[in-house]
Amino acid sequence: MKFAPLLAQFLYIHKRLDLPGIGSFILDPSTVVDTDHSKQAKPVLLEGVSFENNSSVVQSPELIVFIAAQTGKIKALAAADLESHLELAKQFLNIGKPFMFEGIGSLSKMQAGGFSFQPGHSITDKIKDTSIKETAPTVSVEEPVSDYRSIFYSKKVKTNWKKPLVILLLLAGVIGAIWGGYAVYKKTTVRKKHNTTEEGKKEETAQVPDTNSTVAVDTNNTVPVNTVVTIPTGNNKFIVETANKARALKRYTNLSKMGVNNIQMETKDSVSFNLFFIIPSSPADTAHILDSLRRNYTPAGSRAYVEN
Repeated sequence: MKFAPLLAQFLYIHKRLDLPGIGSFILDPSTVVDTDHSKQAKPVLLEGVSFENNSSVVQSPELIVFIAAQTGKIKALAAADLESHLELAKQFLNIGKPFMFEGIGSLSKMQAGGFSFQPGHSITDKIKDTSIKETAPTVSVEEPVSDYRSIFYSKKVKTNWKKPLVILLLLAGVIGAIWGGYAVYKKTTVRKKHNTTEEGKKEETAQVPDTNSTVAVDTNNTVPVNTVVTIPTGNNKFIVETANKARALKRYTNLSKMGVNNIQMETKDSVSFNLFFIIPSSPADTAHILDSLRRNYTPAGSRAYVEN
Protein backbone atom coordinates (compact mmCIF):
# COMPACT_ATOMS: atom_id res chain seq x y z
CA MET A 1 0.00 0.00 0.00
CA LYS A 2 1.20 3.53 -0.82
CA PHE A 3 2.16 5.65 2.17
CA ALA A 4 0.69 9.04 1.15
CA PRO A 5 -3.03 8.04 1.26
CA LEU A 6 -2.63 6.67 4.80
CA LEU A 7 -2.49 10.20 6.25
CA ALA A 8 -5.80 11.10 4.61
CA GLN A 9 -7.43 7.86 5.75
CA PHE A 10 -6.30 8.53 9.34
CA LEU A 11 -7.79 12.05 9.12
CA TYR A 12 -11.13 10.68 7.82
CA ILE A 13 -11.37 8.32 10.80
CA HIS A 14 -9.95 10.38 13.69
CA LYS A 15 -10.94 13.85 12.37
CA ARG A 16 -7.49 15.22 13.32
CA LEU A 17 -4.02 14.69 11.86
CA ASP A 18 -0.97 16.10 13.71
CA LEU A 19 2.23 16.41 11.66
CA PRO A 20 5.35 17.30 13.72
CA GLY A 21 7.16 20.43 12.54
CA ILE A 22 4.26 21.45 10.28
CA GLY A 23 0.85 21.66 11.98
CA SER A 24 -2.54 19.95 12.27
CA PHE A 25 -5.29 19.11 9.76
CA ILE A 26 -8.75 19.15 11.33
CA LEU A 27 -11.85 17.60 9.74
CA ASP A 28 -15.33 18.69 10.77
CA PRO A 29 -16.89 15.89 12.89
CA SER A 30 -20.02 16.05 10.74
CA THR A 31 -18.06 15.32 7.58
CA VAL A 32 -18.28 11.71 6.43
CA VAL A 33 -15.94 10.51 3.70
CA ASP A 34 -17.07 7.37 1.88
CA THR A 35 -14.02 5.26 1.07
CA ASP A 36 -15.97 2.29 -0.30
CA HIS A 37 -16.32 3.74 -3.79
CA SER A 38 -15.01 1.71 -6.67
CA LYS A 39 -11.79 2.75 -8.37
CA GLN A 40 -13.82 4.11 -11.26
CA ALA A 41 -15.65 6.54 -8.93
CA LYS A 42 -14.80 10.20 -9.45
CA PRO A 43 -13.03 11.90 -6.47
CA VAL A 44 -14.94 14.78 -4.85
CA LEU A 45 -13.60 17.95 -3.18
CA LEU A 46 -12.98 17.38 0.51
CA GLU A 47 -15.20 19.63 2.57
CA GLY A 48 -15.04 20.65 6.22
CA VAL A 49 -11.21 20.40 6.44
CA SER A 50 -8.98 23.14 7.87
CA PHE A 51 -5.34 23.60 8.82
CA GLU A 52 -3.72 24.99 11.99
CA ASN A 53 -0.11 26.25 11.87
CA ASN A 54 1.72 24.69 14.81
CA SER A 55 5.34 23.61 14.27
CA SER A 56 5.63 22.42 17.90
CA VAL A 57 2.98 19.72 17.58
CA VAL A 58 4.26 16.29 18.60
CA GLN A 59 3.97 12.95 16.88
CA SER A 60 0.72 11.04 17.49
CA PRO A 61 1.15 7.46 18.78
CA GLU A 62 -2.24 6.56 17.28
CA LEU A 63 -0.96 7.61 13.83
CA ILE A 64 2.06 5.29 14.14
CA VAL A 65 -0.18 2.41 15.21
CA PHE A 66 -2.50 3.08 12.25
CA ILE A 67 0.37 3.19 9.72
CA ALA A 68 1.88 -0.01 11.15
CA ALA A 69 -1.48 -1.80 10.91
CA GLN A 70 -2.11 -0.68 7.32
CA THR A 71 1.41 -1.50 6.06
CA GLY A 72 2.11 -4.58 8.17
CA LYS A 73 5.38 -3.06 9.43
CA ILE A 74 6.66 -2.75 12.96
CA LYS A 75 6.14 0.58 14.67
CA ALA A 76 9.77 1.67 14.38
CA LEU A 77 9.69 1.30 10.59
CA ALA A 78 6.29 2.97 10.41
CA ALA A 79 7.72 5.94 12.35
CA ALA A 80 10.67 6.05 9.94
CA ASP A 81 8.36 6.15 6.92
CA LEU A 82 6.37 9.01 8.45
CA GLU A 83 9.51 11.01 9.24
CA SER A 84 10.85 10.54 5.70
CA HIS A 85 7.54 11.69 4.20
CA LEU A 86 7.44 14.79 6.42
CA GLU A 87 11.08 15.65 5.61
CA LEU A 88 10.23 15.54 1.90
CA ALA A 89 7.25 17.86 2.52
CA LYS A 90 9.42 20.34 4.45
CA GLN A 91 12.01 20.42 1.68
CA PHE A 92 9.35 21.34 -0.91
CA LEU A 93 7.82 23.97 1.35
CA ASN A 94 11.20 25.53 2.26
CA ILE A 95 12.09 26.11 -1.39
CA GLY A 96 8.73 27.79 -2.04
CA LYS A 97 6.95 24.90 -3.76
CA PRO A 98 3.51 23.69 -2.64
CA PHE A 99 3.28 20.16 -1.30
CA MET A 100 0.21 18.01 -1.94
CA PHE A 101 -1.03 15.77 0.86
CA GLU A 102 -3.01 13.22 -1.12
CA GLY A 103 -6.69 13.09 -0.13
CA ILE A 104 -6.38 16.24 2.02
CA GLY A 105 -5.04 19.23 0.09
CA SER A 106 -1.89 21.24 -0.54
CA LEU A 107 0.23 23.47 1.68
CA SER A 108 2.28 26.47 0.58
CA LYS A 109 4.76 28.49 2.61
CA MET A 110 3.92 32.16 3.06
CA GLN A 111 6.50 34.95 3.09
CA ALA A 112 5.35 36.11 6.51
CA GLY A 113 5.83 32.62 7.88
CA GLY A 114 3.42 29.76 8.38
CA PHE A 115 1.58 27.81 5.71
CA SER A 116 -1.51 28.44 3.64
CA PHE A 117 -3.86 25.54 2.96
CA GLN A 118 -5.85 24.68 -0.16
CA PRO A 119 -8.34 21.75 0.22
CA GLY A 120 -7.98 18.91 -2.25
CA HIS A 121 -10.03 15.95 -3.45
CA SER A 122 -10.83 13.02 -1.19
CA ILE A 123 -9.47 9.58 -1.95
CA THR A 124 -11.61 6.58 -2.76
CA ASP A 125 -9.26 3.82 -1.64
CA LYS A 126 -10.82 1.41 0.81
CA ILE A 127 -9.39 1.53 4.30
CA LYS A 128 -8.01 -1.75 5.55
CA ASP A 129 -9.86 -3.26 8.49
CA THR A 130 -7.67 -2.89 11.58
CA SER A 131 -9.71 -4.97 14.01
CA ILE A 132 -8.07 -6.63 17.03
CA LYS A 133 -8.34 -10.06 15.42
CA GLU A 134 -6.24 -9.07 12.44
CA THR A 135 -3.68 -6.80 14.05
CA ALA A 136 -3.19 -8.40 17.46
CA PRO A 137 -0.46 -10.85 16.36
CA THR A 138 1.74 -8.09 14.95
CA VAL A 139 0.68 -4.79 16.56
CA SER A 140 0.20 -4.00 20.22
CA VAL A 141 -1.28 -0.67 21.32
CA GLU A 142 0.68 -0.85 24.57
CA GLU A 143 3.96 -1.33 22.69
CA PRO A 144 6.04 1.86 23.08
CA VAL A 145 6.90 3.75 19.92
CA SER A 146 10.67 3.70 19.92
CA ASP A 147 12.99 5.68 17.73
CA TYR A 148 13.32 3.89 14.39
CA ARG A 149 17.06 4.56 14.40
CA SER A 150 17.48 1.94 17.13
CA ILE A 151 16.52 -0.73 14.56
CA PHE A 152 19.38 0.13 12.23
CA TYR A 153 22.02 1.44 14.61
CA SER A 154 23.06 -0.52 17.66
CA LYS A 155 23.51 1.53 20.80
CA LYS A 156 27.13 2.13 21.67
CA VAL A 157 28.09 0.84 25.07
CA LYS A 158 30.57 3.09 26.75
CA THR A 159 33.36 1.28 28.51
CA ASN A 160 35.02 3.06 31.38
CA TRP A 161 38.56 2.05 30.37
CA LYS A 162 40.23 5.42 30.71
CA LYS A 163 40.61 5.37 34.50
CA PRO A 164 42.37 1.95 34.73
CA LEU A 165 44.62 2.94 31.82
CA VAL A 166 45.69 6.16 33.53
CA ILE A 167 46.48 4.25 36.74
CA LEU A 168 48.55 1.70 34.83
CA LEU A 169 50.47 4.47 33.03
CA LEU A 170 51.19 6.22 36.34
CA LEU A 171 52.44 2.99 37.91
CA ALA A 172 54.60 2.26 34.87
CA GLY A 173 56.06 5.77 35.07
CA VAL A 174 56.90 5.44 38.77
CA ILE A 175 58.49 2.01 38.27
CA GLY A 176 60.46 3.30 35.29
CA ALA A 177 61.74 6.31 37.27
CA ILE A 178 62.84 4.11 40.20
CA TRP A 179 64.55 1.62 37.92
CA GLY A 180 66.27 4.40 35.95
CA GLY A 181 67.56 6.04 39.14
CA TYR A 182 68.86 2.72 40.45
CA ALA A 183 70.60 1.98 37.14
CA VAL A 184 72.29 5.40 37.10
CA TYR A 185 73.35 5.03 40.76
CA LYS A 186 74.78 1.56 40.16
CA LYS A 187 76.62 2.66 37.05
CA THR A 188 78.08 5.70 38.83
CA THR A 189 79.15 3.61 41.84
CA VAL A 190 80.90 1.05 39.64
CA ARG A 191 82.65 3.80 37.70
CA LYS A 192 83.88 5.54 40.87
CA LYS A 193 85.10 2.27 42.33
CA HIS A 194 86.95 1.45 39.12
CA ASN A 195 88.57 4.90 39.00
CA THR A 196 89.64 4.63 42.65
CA THR A 197 91.20 1.23 42.04
CA GLU A 198 93.05 2.47 38.97
CA GLU A 199 94.34 5.52 40.82
CA GLY A 200 95.49 3.34 43.72
CA LYS A 201 97.36 1.03 41.40
CA LYS A 202 99.09 3.96 39.70
CA GLU A 203 100.10 5.49 43.01
CA GLU A 204 101.34 2.20 44.37
CA THR A 205 103.37 1.56 41.24
CA ALA A 206 104.96 5.01 41.48
CA GLN A 207 105.48 5.06 45.23
CA VAL A 208 106.68 1.50 45.91
CA PRO A 209 109.44 0.87 43.38
CA ASP A 210 111.21 -1.94 45.24
CA THR A 211 109.19 -4.77 46.84
CA ASN A 212 112.20 -6.94 47.66
CA SER A 213 113.67 -4.58 50.22
CA THR A 214 112.85 -4.94 53.89
CA VAL A 215 111.73 -1.30 54.15
CA ALA A 216 110.12 0.87 51.47
CA VAL A 217 109.13 4.55 51.61
CA ASP A 218 106.42 6.70 50.02
CA THR A 219 107.11 9.35 47.35
CA ASN A 220 107.87 11.95 50.03
CA ASN A 221 110.15 9.53 51.91
CA THR A 222 108.25 10.15 55.14
CA VAL A 223 106.27 6.93 55.77
CA PRO A 224 108.07 3.60 56.25
CA VAL A 225 106.40 0.63 54.57
CA ASN A 226 107.46 -2.80 55.82
CA THR A 227 107.52 -5.82 53.55
CA VAL A 228 108.98 -8.33 56.02
CA VAL A 229 107.98 -8.02 59.67
CA THR A 230 109.45 -10.18 62.44
CA ILE A 231 107.12 -10.68 65.40
CA PRO A 232 109.03 -11.05 68.68
CA THR A 233 108.16 -13.97 70.94
CA GLY A 234 105.29 -13.23 73.28
CA ASN A 235 103.82 -10.62 70.88
CA ASN A 236 100.90 -10.75 68.47
CA LYS A 237 100.27 -8.89 65.24
CA PHE A 238 96.90 -7.09 65.30
CA ILE A 239 95.83 -5.89 61.80
CA VAL A 240 93.24 -3.10 62.15
CA GLU A 241 92.74 -2.11 58.50
CA THR A 242 93.57 -3.30 54.98
CA ALA A 243 93.40 -0.72 52.16
CA ASN A 244 95.03 0.45 48.96
CA LYS A 245 98.21 2.53 49.03
CA ALA A 246 96.58 5.96 48.97
CA ARG A 247 94.16 5.13 51.76
CA ALA A 248 96.78 3.36 53.86
CA LEU A 249 99.26 6.26 53.64
CA LYS A 250 96.61 8.78 54.55
CA ARG A 251 95.41 6.72 57.51
CA TYR A 252 98.94 6.09 58.73
CA THR A 253 99.77 9.79 58.60
CA ASN A 254 96.60 10.79 60.46
CA LEU A 255 97.15 8.25 63.23
CA SER A 256 100.75 9.32 63.61
CA LYS A 257 99.69 12.95 63.97
CA MET A 258 97.23 11.86 66.65
CA GLY A 259 100.14 10.43 68.67
CA VAL A 260 99.68 6.77 67.78
CA ASN A 261 103.40 6.09 67.43
CA ASN A 262 103.32 2.29 67.42
CA ILE A 263 101.17 2.02 64.26
CA GLN A 264 102.94 0.21 61.41
CA MET A 265 102.22 -0.39 57.73
CA GLU A 266 103.20 -3.28 55.48
CA THR A 267 102.62 -4.61 51.98
CA LYS A 268 103.46 -7.89 50.31
CA ASP A 269 102.22 -7.23 46.79
CA SER A 270 102.31 -3.41 46.47
CA VAL A 271 98.53 -3.46 46.02
CA SER A 272 97.11 -4.26 49.44
CA PHE A 273 98.47 -2.50 52.54
CA ASN A 274 97.94 -3.49 56.16
CA LEU A 275 97.89 -1.12 59.12
CA PHE A 276 98.80 -3.07 62.28
CA PHE A 277 100.09 -3.06 65.83
CA ILE A 278 102.59 -5.48 67.43
CA ILE A 279 101.53 -5.80 71.05
CA PRO A 280 102.83 -8.15 73.77
CA SER A 281 99.90 -10.40 74.71
CA SER A 282 98.93 -13.88 75.72
CA PRO A 283 96.46 -15.98 73.71
CA ALA A 284 93.83 -15.33 76.37
CA ASP A 285 94.13 -11.54 75.91
CA THR A 286 94.06 -11.36 72.11
CA ALA A 287 90.27 -11.25 71.82
CA HIS A 288 89.92 -8.39 74.32
CA ILE A 289 92.80 -6.41 72.72
CA LEU A 290 91.47 -6.97 69.20
CA ASP A 291 88.01 -5.79 70.22
CA SER A 292 89.45 -2.61 71.71
CA LEU A 293 91.63 -1.90 68.65
CA ARG A 294 88.71 -2.56 66.29
CA ARG A 295 86.53 0.02 68.08
CA ASN A 296 89.25 2.69 67.98
CA TYR A 297 91.09 2.14 64.72
CA THR A 298 89.06 0.00 62.31
CA PRO A 299 86.69 1.99 60.03
CA ALA A 300 83.28 0.63 59.02
CA GLY A 301 83.56 -1.88 56.21
CA SER A 302 87.10 -2.93 57.10
CA ARG A 303 88.20 -6.15 58.81
CA ALA A 304 90.36 -6.42 61.93
CA TYR A 305 92.03 -9.67 62.90
CA VAL A 306 95.05 -11.27 64.54
CA GLU A 307 97.66 -12.66 62.17
CA ASN A 308 99.45 -15.72 63.52
